[in-house]
Amino acid sequence: MIAWQHFTFDDLPVSPWRNGGGETREIFSFPAGGHDFDWRASIATIAQDGPFSAFPGIDRSITLLSGEGVHLEAQPDVDHLLVVAGEPFAFSGDTALHARLMGGVTTDFNIMTRRTECAARVIAAREHLTVTREKGGVIYVISGMWQLADGPLLRAGEGYYWSETAAQSQQGSVSLTPVAQQQRCLLLWAAIS
Repeated sequence: MIAWQHFTFDDLPVSPWRNGGGETREIFSFPAGGHDFDWRASIATIAQDGPFSAFPGIDRSITLLSGEGVHLEAQPDVDHLLVVAGEPFAFSGDTALHARLMGGVTTDFNIMTRRTECAARVIAAREHLTVTREKGGVIYVISGMWQLADGPLLRAGEGYYWSETAAQSQQGSVSLTPVAQQQRCLLLWAAIS
């Protein structure tokens, strides 16, 4: 796990949205420092109704972390209620969506991949999970505590990310196990292939 980078929600850099409707905390963008990413992971806070920017050539996945949820629309293609924490929703970034809050502010986990370079698969887990290296990825604890096989304990709001370079330097997989009551433990894994 040497090449994995630990992060916490509170330590992620915050960027307000241009439309004033929320903010983004970037976890990682690959290649690092590049404006044109192959893949990007972030956590967004949606504070008011409004548009999602279109990202041509990008596939997106959004997963509710907290809040009452959001209604995502782009008629006639998309009409989705994102109201259950931990259930990912994938859509094309070619489509400009409109988001309507179902209640108050929401916090959401986001993965974007350039479809000519890679793809993402977002998996929610409440039980033991084995994470493979692939081209890169992110794990993020939504709730509860998770034990990594080699010792570190992860709490809600913590995670790890790794890039293709890190994936190549480490072989095999990593196991995570929920600590205590499994029904209260929820973890996301975004696998980049």
